[in-house]
Amino acid sequence: MMHLSGKALRSILSITITLAVLTGCATADNDGFEQLFNGKDWDGWYLKIKSGDDEMAQKVFAIEDGMVHVFNDEFPDKFKLGTGENDTHGLFYTKKKYSKYHFRFEYKWGGKIANNFDEWQYDAGCYYHVIDDKIWPTGIEYQVRYDHTKSRNHTGDLIRPGGTSYDWYAGEDSLTYLHPDDGGIPEPVEDWMHLAAVTENYHALDDKWNLCEVIVMGDQYAIHKLNGEVVNMAFNLSPGEGIIGLQAETAEIYYRNIEIKEFDEIIPSEEFLD
Repeated sequence: MMHLSGKALRSILSITITLAVLTGCATADNDGFEQLFNGKDWDGWYLKIKSGDDEMAQKVFAIEDGMVHVFNDEFPDKFKLGTGENDTHGLFYTKKKYSKYHFRFEYKWGGKIANNFDEWQYDAGCYYHVIDDKIWPTGIEYQVRYDHTKSRNHTGDLIRPGGTSYDWYAGEDSLTYLHPDDGGIPEPVEDWMHLAAVTENYHALDDKWNLCEVIVMGDQYAIHKLNGEVVNMAFNLSPGEGIIGLQAETAEIYYRNIEIKEFDEIIPSEEFLD
């Protein structure tokens, strides 16, 4: 049997504790999230734009420095602006379907503008529970948008295309989200756009990143967060699962740190509302 000195034992114990602490920190930092975009290629994803041109789709969604760069330096400062073609509208989609999860990503705006910018300003988005990947898809949208003409944030708005449905609660103005526990009243979901709560907690054209979170529990509810703040919520969703897509539409945008945490069972919404 080998006998170790007290000094050797103390060294081994120190190394063991250090490794345990480092492992614990890595686990805490990751917190169960899985990296969906590896920053190098489209493993686990596929691209689709309105024109159906696969080569152009690769240009629209360029991978640079571990990020997705939409409308990079290969495009002019104004690309097909106001032509009505909009043939570079599109998304990069997950190949896998998801139902109960916490999805998050970061974005920031660039300076280039394209397509129907004059109508929708700086516009992109995240579609989830997508059951038809046409352009535009059948799914529910977490809107990513900034209206520079009014200095108005629209990131976090809910978009409801045909073929989808949900329940939504608003304040007395009937225009912006308010949780029912805070006095929100049910609104007829007849329109296709449902505005997020007003917030100043966002970055627009300042070259800084925003953190977006979509927390979805099947058909039960969806929570939209922006930079840690709950800005919108929907209930009784249909459909209740689908693929996820991130969008190219009217302006240069960067996406990074695209991650997901899946759940086996429904987590009460209160767990995410603090």
